[in-house]
Amino acid sequence: MQTYNFEILEEETGQRIDKYLTDMNADWSRNQIQDWIKHELVQVNGKVVKANYKLRLNDEIIVTEKPVEEVDLVAEDLNIEIYYEDKDVAIVYKPKGMVVHPAPGHPNGTLVNGLMYAIKDLSGINGEIRPGIVHRIDKDTSGLLMIAKNDIAHRGLVDQLVDKTVTRKYTALVHGVIPHEFGTIDAPIGRNPKDRQEMAVQDNGKEAVTHFNVLDTFDKYSLVECQLETGRTHQIRVHMKHIGFPLAGDPKYGPKKTLDIGGQALHAGVIGFTHPVTREYIERTAPLPEYFEELIRKLRK
Repeated sequence: MQTYNFEILEEETGQRIDKYLTDMNADWSRNQIQDWIKHELVQVNGKVVKANYKLRLNDEIIVTEKPVEEVDLVAEDLNIEIYYEDKDVAIVYKPKGMVVHPAPGHPNGTLVNGLMYAIKDLSGINGEIRPGIVHRIDKDTSGLLMIAKNDIAHRGLVDQLVDKTVTRKYTALVHGVIPHEFGTIDAPIGRNPKDRQEMAVQDNGKEAVTHFNVLDTFDKYSLVECQLETGRTHQIRVHMKHIGFPLAGDPKYGPKKTLDIGGQALHAGVIGFTHPVTREYIERTAPLPEYFEELIRKLRK
């Protein structure tokens, strides 16, 4: 079992512990946290508490996470769109609002559940709850993902990610009118020391490079295409905020007054890679989801 330690800061006091812990890890649901509290897997200052416990300054929380092997994966018909498939690899579409892989407490309705139904052979190299998964995109980001159907393909695709040879283009709507047509953001990303739920540009972070070009501008927004050179957690969201143009709808990195669209306006529209077996270059493009198209139409009016 894996354990997590948290120490409560002044600005975190007064929160319910179940809500706080849900916010601290995107893979944890509130029902799951409440179940762990019920089974005494969460302690505060060495004592068991209830789910409605209100956090106090300097409280020390220890969470003992149930091992992932306890997840009972179920294949589900989730109408996963397959953009490409052969005996080694696949390219699939993840809609906005869908989590990529299961976690203890919420094992259903994820992309992996849908893949297990739609694709019979998946690489097991990434563990029991992440079969075939080579990389991931955030829950509220839509778009294309590479899938490995055997371990040789998995290693080949991961090597390309490490070597920065995978083509990954995203469409994003950002706050503000960008005054130039092109740009490159070269700024390392690490965990935000002031908010452990967030990533931020940090001098001691990992290398992160995003290239972008402006597709269109509106009264108070810009439509941009971002191409990833690296693939850090929340990279586009952090980088665009860093240069003063945060993503519209982003509850974590956007301004308080943003568009109510259920999460960041970000779409992974293009994925391209060299086939790890045949060495053929494969690229696929997914159109913007309808909510994104409608958003652009409204802004143009």
